[in-house]
Amino acid sequence: MSKPLFMPSFDIASEVDIQALDNAVNTVKKEISTRFDFRGSPVTVELNKKEYQLLLEVESDMKMKQLIDVLISRSMKQGIDAGAFDFSKDAYPSGKVVKKEVGVRNGLKQDDAKKIVKMIKEGGFKVQAAIMDDIIRVTGKKIDDLQEVIAKCRTENFGIPLQFVNMKS
Repeated sequence: MSKPLFMPSFDIASEVDIQALDNAVNTVKKEISTRFDFRGSPVTVELNKKEYQLLLEVESDMKMKQLIDVLISRSMKQGIDAGAFDFSKDAYPSGKVVKKEVGVRNGLKQDDAKKIVKMIKEGGFKVQAAIMDDIIRVTGKKIDDLQEVIAKCRTENFGIPLQFVNMKS
């Protein structure tokens, strides 16, 4: 019996569809423009597609929290995980408005990828995991082994949204 040339594999990625994000931002703008609590107050929601960054501008911290809630709920309806947003930068006052820069995590960072590979290796799975730029390629002899890794990744909380793509058998 000859050995198969290709071993089953899949990739672990953490990507945000920029079109879905753009749709979410447009939905947020539309909803905010019709909401009574935002009537007459300055609100800006800008998406920088190259930098994967959002700039939010409102008149108070309370409105910033409401805007973020709307952003998260509308993004989730577009299939974007709430974990894709990096709210770690504090809002800062700028004249009469409060501004906040929100990063959108796109691609696996090296340290996140290392944590995931470490978890896979320590899990005793019969697979190999290799970091390739901003994805992790996982290969194994059996599809079942790969599915165990996917199940384990779904139960772990890495603080970032993960997608399991390019499944090849």
